[in-house]
Formats: sequence, structure tokens, C-alpha cells
Amino acid sequence: MKTCVFNGDNLPSTLHIGLYSNNNIIGVVSFFKNTHKTIFGPNQYQLRGMAVLEEFQGRGLGTKLLKFGENILKEKNIDIVWCNAREIAVPFYNKNNYKTTGEPFTIQSIGIHYVMCKPLGT
Repeated sequence: MKTCVFNGDNLPSTLHIGLYSNNNIIGVVSFFKNTHKTIFGPNQYQLRGMAVLEEFQGRGLGTKLLKFGENILKEKNIDIVWCNAREIAVPFYNKNNYKTTGEPFTIQSIGIHYVMCKPLGT
């Protein structure tokens, strides 16, 4: 298995959450302390990676991972979480109270994305 390490993965402020079934990882989400230049709020985190294995999709597990991470961020008094959502994922994030901000943009070889954000409140 290939391991990828991205800039910020190993920072103490980074939050990686895994979801397991029978000791096998079936879903992940990662949150990084990062600000977006067009989103107002001093305490921001970026949701920068989320996936659920295909055979486990459609069971609400992505939402559970997302809510679990958001609750941890709320405990840390984080004001807002944002992400660069693939076009196909926009309905999922909308369902979880994320709002699109700005215009769509293209990430080369991946496709159209939207910046989406959600205030976490305290």
C-alpha cells in the first residue's frame, strides 16, 4: 500500500479521523488548520480529505465522520470549517449545511470544485 503524506499531515493541530469495521478502515476524514482568503473568521479549519469505501457508501457514514470531526472542532472553539468540494460532492455538503461561496474552479486532472463553508458556532 502506498502512503501519501501531504503538507500539514503531521502537524499537532491536524485532525485525522478513521472509521473502522472489523478492524479494517472503511472511511477517513482530515481537518487542517488553514484559512481561506475569502472566508471571514479567525479560527478556521479546512476539511481536506474525506472518503468512504464504495461498498460502505449510502449508509450515512460520511455524515457521521463529518459530524464527529465538527464536534471536535467545536470543542476547540473553531468558528468555521471549509473545503474545496468536488462538483459531485456538493449535494452531500449542502445536506450537511455547508454553503457554496464564490465561483467554481477547476483542479487540473480532477475537475470542477467549489469552496464550501459551514459556521460551527459555539
